[in-house]
Amino acid sequence: MAPPQNQGNEVLFCVRPAAFRLHYPGDSSVSSTAIYAYDWPFAIYLLSVAGLCGLMLIVSYIAGGRDWGRAKNDPFESGVVSSGGAQIRFSAKFYLVAMFFVIFDLEALFLFAWAVSIRESGWPGFIEVTIFIAVLLIGLVYLWRLGALDWAPAARKRRALKRLAAAQQAAR
Repeated sequence: MAPPQNQGNEVLFCVRPAAFRLHYPGDSSVSSTAIYAYDWPFAIYLLSVAGLCGLMLIVSYIAGGRDWGRAKNDPFESGVVSSGGAQIRFSAKFYLVAMFFVIFDLEALFLFAWAVSIRESGWPGFIEVTIFIAVLLIGLVYLWRLGALDWAPAARKRRALKRLAAAQQAAR
């Protein structure tokens, strides 16, 4: 593609800096030093970030404590010396609650994004959100039927006995 030609007394304006406009082979209107002139702020930024990271590492090495001892290696949190082991077993219910929270939090996030752009998405967006909510509701009903939402051990035991009685009756 050939560069635009100036035809007479019309003036060609270039809004962008010379370093960012298209250059054609043989176009000597911009020197290579002008192209690199716009790279200096970025290079200074990169050098200052690397220097700041190095400075923080060096200062922490110099100012950091080097004392070793039994009290230094003990866990210490919020001004209280801990007692007991750090290996605490959490119930599976805790993880189920966490998974439910993440799932329904993401659902709320997607629904909020859809509600913001409801006019742009139109009917196809409404159908997609309806399918999305239906899939989540099917998953919720599945978890409910499976018993994942029963927190009390008595309810799970009753349900297990009911299933056992139904299986025994079906075997007869």
